[in-house]
Amino acid sequence: MNESLTADAFTWPGWRGVARDGHVGWLPERLPAHPAVVWRHPLSGNGVGGIAATRERVVVSDRDLADVCDVFHCLDAKSGREMWTCRYPAPGKLDYGNSPRATPLFYGDHVFLFGAFGHLTCVELATGIVAWQFDVRDTFDITSKMPWGLCGSPLIAAGRLVVNPGGKLASLVALQPLTGEVDWKTRGRPAAYGSFIAAQLGGKLQLVGYDESSLGGWDAVTGKRLWTLTPEYPNDFNVPTPLVHRGQLLVSTENNGTRMYGFTAEGKIEKKPIAVCADLAPDTQTPVIANDRLFGVAHELYCLDLKNNLKTLWTGTDPAFQSHASLVATDERLLVWSAAGELVLIDATADEMKLTGRFAVLSDESDLLAHPAFVDKQVYIRAPSEVMCLSLVS
Repeated sequence: MNESLTADAFTWPGWRGVARDGHVGWLPERLPAHPAVVWRHPLSGNGVGGIAATRERVVVSDRDLADVCDVFHCLDAKSGREMWTCRYPAPGKLDYGNSPRATPLFYGDHVFLFGAFGHLTCVELATGIVAWQFDVRDTFDITSKMPWGLCGSPLIAAGRLVVNPGGKLASLVALQPLTGEVDWKTRGRPAAYGSFIAAQLGGKLQLVGYDESSLGGWDAVTGKRLWTLTPEYPNDFNVPTPLVHRGQLLVSTENNGTRMYGFTAEGKIEKKPIAVCADLAPDTQTPVIANDRLFGVAHELYCLDLKNNLKTLWTGTDPAFQSHASLVATDERLLVWSAAGELVLIDATADEMKLTGRFAVLSDESDLLAHPAFVDKQVYIRAPSEVMCLSLVS
């Protein structure tokens, strides 16, 4: 459970929402015929980092025009007016641009910012004043080369701020949120490109996520590694975020498909999966659960039955599913944000793919990777050179 805010499902305090599962508090029965733009705010350029938002503030990452500094904008959620910016030098060269990959994380009166080159910053939300900052690569002696940069979004679990720098002596690190002091760190492998979750599995509060070659679970309080699972087929990018459903763990990757795992009473993963769907094998997009159905995109949209061993209930083809897509859901509806800048609404209860609405927010786009944020009945979307607030009310 994400403890970033004592928030309801109608806010978006960090990566994939309140519980990191892509669930939202509301989606419309039908999409409006045309998007109602509430406001726009310019950005210096395109980026892949997700947006975080509450009813009062929106925080989005950016780069300066010279492409040598990370820049984070805090905007008024109602008007888009800039409240403050946080800027610091972060020179370097990465694939897919140099902007931050991680989604900011709200925590009470502060927000945590994490750049692709390893700069971790705690900022006072009201003022923009930096409470503390350090470079995790320098601090924890990270020497591994990561062509995509550090991508894992910060997580609050058991009262600690958790990041995964990927160092030999600091593969996973827990910090005191308001001071940045190290509470614990664990030995391990270089980081992968996904984000961790915190969940009760086998009666233990665990941090679950990937290093470069395996899936693992760590005790959220002590940092002790509880289990390691090496997949049958190597060289996954390990980008999609794990999910938890009724005490079981769901993971999806491009070489090993989608798998469901159980746990022992001691909190260890059972190495043999309960169920496997080899066909749903996404490389970067994370599936989402609606009731007892799992929806995921891998060149087409899959609907899997979580009550029947991940049996495929139906698949659907559409241009929106041909490449990366961000998925959010309620128990009744699924909303897809495509890499081409289109919103597609789908009935999550139907026996076949049933589109109930769509509109193109942007045109002539093909590589929009940043995850939107959803608050009440509005969505905050990152376009190539701006962030937009749209109303989903007809």
